[in-house]
Amino acid sequence: MVRGIYTGASGMISQQAKMDVIANNLANVDKTAFKKDTTIFKAFPDMIIRRINDDGVGIVPTGSYDSMPYVGKLGTGVEVNEVFTQFEQGSLQRTESQFDLALEGEGFFTVMTERGERYIRNGSFTINDEGILMTHNGNPVMGENGIIRVQKHNFVVKENGEIVVNRDLTDEPVVGQNENEWQDQVVVDKLKIVDFEYKRHLKKAGTSMYMETEESGPALPPLDLKIRQGFLEKSNVNIVRGMVEMIEVQRSYEANQKSVLTADQTLGKLINEVGR
Repeated sequence: MVRGIYTGASGMISQQAKMDVIANNLANVDKTAFKKDTTIFKAFPDMIIRRINDDGVGIVPTGSYDSMPYVGKLGTGVEVNEVFTQFEQGSLQRTESQFDLALEGEGFFTVMTERGERYIRNGSFTINDEGILMTHNGNPVMGENGIIRVQKHNFVVKENGEIVVNRDLTDEPVVGQNENEWQDQVVVDKLKIVDFEYKRHLKKAGTSMYMETEESGPALPPLDLKIRQGFLEKSNVNIVRGMVEMIEVQRSYEANQKSVLTADQTLGKLINEVGR
């Protein structure tokens, strides 16, 4: 009975952790390129139950064998094994802004922070007074040749990440205009897009940024990539599915709560009534 209390309590703790993850997913449903988290549980080792009133020993000419009847297994609870991020593609939303970029397929943009390079899927960028392409948090966007410098209305990003600059500033191209129509075009750099062999082991570094770990492996060139200028990637959180999961977790939490209450009441009767 005491074991039943511990088992039910472990279930309550695990479901509370899962509820926190689901709530965080729903709270960030409108955040650009947010990737939802998923909770994985792991069961404690099961206990094998056998009848204890039988000696369980059979004698044969060559020795003995265990004949104690096998009843079944007894679960001893669960724990949170892992909370990992699902990097499924979110839908694309057209914005028509020259500074909005969306990754269609695998990969991450590379930005420079005070603690080194970090990786993001959020392609909502801007430029500062020095013409540096950067995130709204002030982190420069990295190209293969370093920090990217552009001017408003004078650049287009190709699908492969190349940044084409129009030297004729009298023409102001719009998003989606064919760069071949420009009179004086120059490829100044290419966005530094990277991918990882084991993305699920990337570590979140705040404000939609990720950092590599030993488990994720080093940054690699992406195999499948297309950059869409004038679009933003929406989060991959499904509100309806998230609400259903929240209800399921609530019901599971209540079931574990009732099991704890039942075990406590049974233990109380054993001590207060049977003992007398």
